[in-house]
Amino acid sequence: MNLLRSIALVAALSIVGCAPSSAELPKSLEEIAAEEKAEDTTATVKTTTEEVVDVDEGEGEPIPVATYAITCPDCSIQEQMALEAFQDKGITDRYALAALMGNIQQESRFTANICEGGARIPYEHCHRGGYGLIQWTTTGRYDGLGRFAKNNTCNPSTTECQLGYLFTEREWKMAYPYLLKKGNTIEWYMQHTYKWLGWGIHGYRTDYAYDYARKFTPHPGT
Repeated sequence: MNLLRSIALVAALSIVGCAPSSAELPKSLEEIAAEEKAEDTTATVKTTTEEVVDVDEGEGEPIPVATYAITCPDCSIQEQMALEAFQDKGITDRYALAALMGNIQQESRFTANICEGGARIPYEHCHRGGYGLIQWTTTGRYDGLGRFAKNNTCNPSTTECQLGYLFTEREWKMAYPYLLKKGNTIEWYMQHTYKWLGWGIHGYRTDYAYDYARKFTPHPGT
């Protein structure tokens, strides 16, 4: 009798909308554990996906870096350009490089647009004395710089253009075989750079060469 009354009560409550729905019934422990596990799995998948995206976007392709045996971190950009250009030509002896750098320091302080006397002007406006990194003075060598610039579409008042021209000159080619040799003193290399520059006044070029040898990295003995 009691069972029949209970069934009838539930049926009546369902009709008036008072019976609890299946969504309102208490969840079992097994159901709660299953839902928590599903949430943990979703969070893990999301985190993993975000990490992969971050790595892909952040790293990118490696940037190639040129490596030179002799560097000069404390040198100017123009000095470093010259030092790398000489090494690109196969000159690797520290003292040979120092002798070359000391010569340019004496001639122009690595100022490409300098006219003899100190004026910093474009190539076309230097009408007396030497011009540029190594103070090209004679008409043939000065005009040669202009022709090289025209043929190679570069500015004759810039370091890059002048370094390119430098290696084409007959005077450079006379000194070049000696500069490729290794194991000699700064004075020995300096003697052979005379074939290249034919300086009238030696000045401080050897002192500058020793300064560069000390500034180069790695330092002798390391």
